[in-house]
Amino acid sequence: MLPIFMDNHSTTPVDRRVLDEMLPYFSERFGNAASKNHFLGREAEKAVDRAREQIAHLINCDPSEIIFTSGGTESDNLALKGIAEAYWEKGPAHIITAVTEHKAILDTAKRLEKRGVEVTDLPVDSDGLVSPTDVLAAITPKTILISIMMANNEIGTLQPIAEIGKIAKERGIFFHTDATQAVGKIPVDVQAMGIDLLSLSAHKMYGPKGIGALYVRKKNPKVTLIPLLDGGGHERGFRSGTLNVPGIVGFGKACEICEQEMSSESVRLEHLREKLKAMLFNALSGIALNGHPIKRLANNLNISLAYIEGEALMMDMPEIALSSGSACTTGSLEPSYVLKALGISNEMAYGAIRIGLGRFNTEKEVEYAGGRIIASVKKLREKSPITN
Repeated sequence: MLPIFMDNHSTTPVDRRVLDEMLPYFSERFGNAASKNHFLGREAEKAVDRAREQIAHLINCDPSEIIFTSGGTESDNLALKGIAEAYWEKGPAHIITAVTEHKAILDTAKRLEKRGVEVTDLPVDSDGLVSPTDVLAAITPKTILISIMMANNEIGTLQPIAEIGKIAKERGIFFHTDATQAVGKIPVDVQAMGIDLLSLSAHKMYGPKGIGALYVRKKNPKVTLIPLLDGGGHERGFRSGTLNVPGIVGFGKACEICEQEMSSESVRLEHLREKLKAMLFNALSGIALNGHPIKRLANNLNISLAYIEGEALMMDMPEIALSSGSACTTGSLEPSYVLKALGISNEMAYGAIRIGLGRFNTEKEVEYAGGRIIASVKKLREKSPITN
């Protein structure tokens, strides 16, 4: 049973069914999908087209609207920078986002600010929710894009995407969502939600690392982007470069599996999460839930523990892989900016841990992890000068 991996927001193991689908495309079917003049290239192109269909079906779009990238970060960069560049000549531009976005959005927005784009970072409430009313109030005649993530990577809070999409649509503003943590875990429909651009990544949904995609709407309205990379004009001209065929094949298979198993998987993971939550809250005092109690990912449990540091807790349990925040900011000594945005004190933010349950976690692992966390918290508190 050991070690136990419960950091499935940072990454997920590749599902064996996904790996089996990928393997032939490393050596036997190794063609370049752009080499259409021979059978190996056409075979690779066919595999890419199939994967495009699998991904598109999961989010309800046309396969031709799927643009392959290296992952969620590149997709976010392409969405924001591509839109800003495309509409540069129309005058000063304004982008709306939120303070709890992934760094791939926040840092990209900061880069655009240096180039003269105005950026509004909306606040969130104590559960991490963005208010559609605040989105509406932030819109100006210069607003060209609204970018709000679908599910937060630290606290699991699910944003009112359909409401925000409706606001954007009514005012003729493009709407992007970083759905990296959401796709494959909750139903996503870009048509019903009014989404024009959507970022997703294979390694968050039991696919391989290094492959992602950006959904780019082709009509009603048509989205125009200026590419980040110039070259052979691959991917409708939005993203040049030889396609990662094995990764794309795995991405497609991962999406197909998620579509088939998402509903039952969510029920199972929510059961495991609630069991773990009950164990911890029944045994420990000075414990608080971070994020919305209901509007959250089924596999997410983010808690703060008084009188200890999350990093110390994880070091005391080396056999359990957890996180104290986003995998992209764990090198920082600062408390989580997401938790701070919720109004959580420094003490409780430092005492936070993020538990991300996944497809391969078992009931026995949850029971072990719960008991281990409880024992470690009590041990660390006994050593803490604050509690003595």
